Amino acid sequence: MLSGRAQITDCAATGAAPGSNACERQTEGAVDDALYGGVLNNDNSGRMSYVQIRYSGYVLSSNSELQSLTLQAVGSATQIDHIMSYNSSDDAVEVFGGHAHVKHFIAVGAEDDNLDTDVGTKANFQYGIVVQRPNIGDAMIEADTDNALDGNNPRQNTRVANFVFFQNSQNSSSDKASILLRGGTDYGLYNSVLVSPTNPCINISRTQTASGTQSVAADEFGAPIFRSVLMQCASTKYIDSGITVGAVASIFGTGSNGNDDAYTPTFTSLFINGANETKVAAFDVSTLNAQLFNGIELTRAGFFDKTSYIGAVKDASDTWYQGWTCNSTAADFGTGNTGLCTSLPTA
Repeated sequence: MLSGRAQITDCAATGAAPGSNACERQTEGAVDDALYGGVLNNDNSGRMSYVQIRYSGYVLSSNSELQSLTLQAVGSATQIDHIMSYNSSDDAVEVFGGHAHVKHFIAVGAEDDNLDTDVGTKANFQYGIVVQRPNIGDAMIEADTDNALDGNNPRQNTRVANFVFFQNSQNSSSDKASILLRGGTDYGLYNSVLVSPTNPCINISRTQTASGTQSVAADEFGAPIFRSVLMQCASTKYIDSGITVGAVASIFGTGSNGNDDAYTPTFTSLFINGANETKVAAFDVSTLNAQLFNGIELTRAGFFDKTSYIGAVKDASDTWYQGWTCNSTAADFGTGNTGLCTSLPTA
């Protein structure tokens, strides 16, 4: 768990303005005061690199849960890279507000969601492999800007690039799809692949989430953005809550911007790009770097790499996932790692 002093919403103090220095939250599950939040969006909570988090997470009560990787109001100067979550009993990662920037993330076997982002975060992720165990787990992505308080600022605006998601279970009755975007969240998914043959792929809830009207005053960046995204879905690909299925499908826009919702996977070794992944032109995510909106830097300068490929692993020579991960029946990351996830690390 890393905590910082960047902006959040859902303030603990009655009357505190969201995004202000007075807006703080208590860490879920903490008995003593463990507050986070403030106005330092470039705050530095240190560095976390080459870390495995195994068998973590616990549901204490409704809306009080211990996650695997937990980032609370972490600022953009914090360095987070090469993190593996294995068999979390809750989410693989949850980001509570702040401006977290994460590179090279692996999640295997989470029992709840995998990328869970909320309370006004401006989070950025690049390069990720997400694999569920059979018949265990919920959404690949769950994003909610501020629970029921859609109008609070800052509004969530998360950007995810070069991820592969493998959903091997049915969604819960609440999320209903592999990707759930709700609560007015802004979101961008780029150069990524979702393999979810037994689930709907996208559920967008509430008209504010689907709104294509950009508004600085409301910190509203517009409708969710999909660029060079491939999806394999169940026969029902899209579902809605408060809008229409047609509107959800239109936001994804299969057949345009490199998006395809009728894709057939051709990965080798589970996640290495094959012919159908390689033929898709990548979106240049480096154009998102240092972008400002409403006076706030959405992505720190130099964070996103320009890639010539979609997905997380270009080909067999691309081995960023080796040497620091562990292997399991759900996902094998090759030789030269730390051994089985069920054993103590050997290197």
